Amino acid sequence: MTNPNESKPTPQGAAQAIREGRTRLGIELGSTRIKAVLIDEDCRTLASGDYGWENQLVDGLWTYPLEEVWRGLQAAYAALAEDVRSRYGLGLTRIGAMGFSAMMHGYLAFDRSGELLVPFRTWRNTNTGQAHERLSELFRFNIPERWSIAHLYQAILDDEPHVPRLGFFTTLAGYVHWKLTGRKVIGIGDASGMFPIDSTTRQFDQAMLDAFRGLPEVAAQPWDIADLLPEPLVAGQDAGSLSAEGAKLLDPTGALQPGSPLAPPEGDAGTGMVATNAVRPRTGNVSAGTSIFAMVVLERRLVALHPEVDPVTTPAGDPAGMSHANNFTSDLNAWVKVFSDFAQASGLSMSEGDLYATLFRSALEGDADAGGLVNYCFYSGEFLAGLEQGRPVFARGPESRMSLSNFMRAQLFSAFSPVKIGMDVMTKQEGVQVDSLVGHGGVFATPKVAQKILAAAFDAPIKVMATAAEGGAWGMAVLADYLGHRDQSLADYLDSRVFAGVASTTEEPDPQDVKGFEAFFDRWRQGLPIERAAIGAIPLQS
Repeated sequence: MTNPNESKPTPQGAAQAIREGRTRLGIELGSTRIKAVLIDEDCRTLASGDYGWENQLVDGLWTYPLEEVWRGLQAAYAALAEDVRSRYGLGLTRIGAMGFSAMMHGYLAFDRSGELLVPFRTWRNTNTGQAHERLSELFRFNIPERWSIAHLYQAILDDEPHVPRLGFFTTLAGYVHWKLTGRKVIGIGDASGMFPIDSTTRQFDQAMLDAFRGLPEVAAQPWDIADLLPEPLVAGQDAGSLSAEGAKLLDPTGALQPGSPLAPPEGDAGTGMVATNAVRPRTGNVSAGTSIFAMVVLERRLVALHPEVDPVTTPAGDPAGMSHANNFTSDLNAWVKVFSDFAQASGLSMSEGDLYATLFRSALEGDADAGGLVNYCFYSGEFLAGLEQGRPVFARGPESRMSLSNFMRAQLFSAFSPVKIGMDVMTKQEGVQVDSLVGHGGVFATPKVAQKILAAAFDAPIKVMATAAEGGAWGMAVLADYLGHRDQSLADYLDSRVFAGVASTTEEPDPQDVKGFEAFFDRWRQGLPIERAAIGAIPLQS
């Protein structure tokens, strides 16, 4: 296997692979971008395309219209096909294997005829607190507010009229896969964000299904919960193939041929684990985007019930613990936009990448504790911080040391603070051991900065691999390639065929930075009443 970062395919070799259909396609529907990546049999990127989109707050709930889902998928695929055409002079007609992933959790509910019953409810919604509490107590197993079963149960508790009409519910990745193949299946990692998984059977937990059935308000429904859920599949299992209707749906030009085998659809947590080679016990990754999660593959189930930790699985079905924060880059990006506007007003010409790099690097020059500044990056509610809604807030005392470097350090510190809450539970309360933790996402594109700050936040070495920029869409394409390598475990396949010899850098925690982050974190937690006051004082604009 040729490592994807050791060499690049020659144009002639890439063109031949594309012409012969020896390629793998991964498409991931993230919170702000839909990205498509085409790779060869050595997992080297051949072409890519993307489409930007944003969630909408409609009637108090975060959503994306399904029309925008397909508009975005078609646009991302069209951009990929155009990239293939411009690079290699070829039309894209045959793809060897493909897979689709998306933001985890949420609620897409359909009736028996396949009609959407209510607008898509994303992971970002935090209106399911009552369901979270009741189900977590019933199962003695944490059911986060974002999980699909929490959305369903909250709808039952709220006596929503669509509930008796339910025929099927799934995640965004499961929905896309269903429409492209006709199969109602889901990758087990994504499934674990719908309903608890039994890692022994690699299926939904039967005892918990029975407990849910036993709730009087559930027993009164005209359906059985098992009939509503998609079928969980582990990585490498047959998940169907691209139908003629699906090919036309993805590529309305008609150039794309049907028949490509599809990998089980996964969530962004699972593709992040694959893209960072973090599927073995005691390995983990931190995937940072609009939201952020820190994931550790566990050697055993957690002993106690911890609302701060999502009990999920790897794409192979092994148990993992995830600290998930709803908010990460939205506030940071808004502040960078302010500096971009200033640069333009001053007649300065800077690329977006250079602007981010300049601002991020300044954070390393700040005081260890960010000079007494504090920031709350909450665009939406944050369970880890006990917030049902969010309002971005920057605050400081009159004695604080206001400077660009301290300001940017506070921005980055605050972005990592919510996810630290759950990680501290795993490492400090449950004694979870972590041999390696890999940073993943655009925030790590500027060398060392976010890496050093995360090492301080978790007091652990943080590795960033050369594949970090490839992203979840690349990870999904790798899972599509794994369809042909089921003779190996997923972990062995990644070690031997994908990541052997991958270049990486590791930042060890600096004791002064660790001490500074802890001081900031204490100040951040003590100042949370500021955020709650802002929620009460600043109304949401419709």
